[in-house]
Amino acid sequence: MRAMIQISYGPPEVIVPQEIAKPSPRDKEIIIRIQAASVGPSDCAIRKGDPAIIKLIYGWSRPKYAIRGCELAGEIEAIGKEVTRFKAGDRVLGMSVKTFGAHADYKCLSEECPLALIPDNITFEEAVAICDGGATALTFLRDKAKLRKGQKVLINGASGAVGIYAVQLAKYYDAEVTGVCSAGNESLVRKAGADFIIDYTQEDFTKSDKAYDVVFDAVGKRSFSACKRVLTTKGIYLTTVPKLSIILQMMWTSLFKGKRAVFATAGLMQNKENLAFLLELARNGTLNAVIDRRYPLELLPDAHRYVETERKKGNVIIKF
Repeated sequence: MRAMIQISYGPPEVIVPQEIAKPSPRDKEIIIRIQAASVGPSDCAIRKGDPAIIKLIYGWSRPKYAIRGCELAGEIEAIGKEVTRFKAGDRVLGMSVKTFGAHADYKCLSEECPLALIPDNITFEEAVAICDGGATALTFLRDKAKLRKGQKVLINGASGAVGIYAVQLAKYYDAEVTGVCSAGNESLVRKAGADFIIDYTQEDFTKSDKAYDVVFDAVGKRSFSACKRVLTTKGIYLTTVPKLSIILQMMWTSLFKGKRAVFATAGLMQNKENLAFLLELARNGTLNAVIDRRYPLELLPDAHRYVETERKKGNVIIKF
């Protein structure tokens, strides 16, 4: 089968095509013929091994898992003899959060992994798009911030893969949403549900007179120190970027009842219930996929290059 292999840490050129053996499912596994996968900033960070904490987790001198990619959607080709929840032919959305492997034609997953059936009115590409970004946004807003009706939330990077779903989910939870993006993405973010827009090229939201219950830095561009002044007395700052500074700030602010800094390894916190919840919101029209570009598997390095321009809107999808 086809696979895109990362041979070392470095630029997109370290990802090369290779023919490898097709896997076979074990007793409690399913094998998925992948139809769509995603590429995002986390994939680029892992490819580069930057920040350094990535190498501590995934291998210091070279990546522990050569085939990258976490989110995938496809059709089950076969199941192991002890699988009970799925059958051959099922359309499924899944996350391979421990061993990755989505950037290949086939992937075996345990039926206990985050997996959910895709509704008939949702395409494979839409399912992957909603998972890539939506799952992270859900973990931060629902589970970490415990977002409530009427709260004020600011989302920095509101047009990105995490941000665009954070806007939609925040509105689902009846929050007042301010989206930070460029003027060119204002209509997209307003369509997603934002009540207010701040054009970051014209205004620094950290100098605003308005206070927010939640500041969600979905692109990891602003520090807790900078955002503190626009947080309410017990406001929460959320960031998706794992830096040593945020870990230390989390530990320190957790000791007090005031403003807090929060980071979470959202990918490792996913489960089948989260995926099923997101797909149900998509099925009934509450959550809408936002896909910027699609690339064939063999052009995965080009997808990485585009993601690294930091100009994408919503998701970049790998199609099979």
